[in-house]
Amino acid sequence: MAVYAVTYVYAEGSAAARDEHRPAHRAYLDELSEKGVNLCSGPFGPEDEPGALLLLRADTRVDAVAHTEQDPFRRNGLVTDVQVREWTPVLGPLAAHL
Repeated sequence: MAVYAVTYVYAEGSAAARDEHRPAHRAYLDELSEKGVNLCSGPFGPEDEPGALLLLRADTRVDAVAHTEQDPFRRNGLVTDVQVREWTPVLGPLAAHL
């Protein structure tokens, strides 16, 4: 299995809706974590374009995207763009764990 860097871009004006759906979004990502799929995820900083990075373990790029399709943020139209890139961790403390 490979590691994929998945980026979300949040819909403009979606902050209130994201607040509403965040508990379900995090519960969904927790389920993926328990399955060994979500390795790490979180939002970008306040000075950046609203969005998030998810590091997902999957067999293919298509599978990585498929893991995000039931995310409440995606199901409720709060994500306008999803980008996926295969990522090869090489150095640093996390590399040994991924």
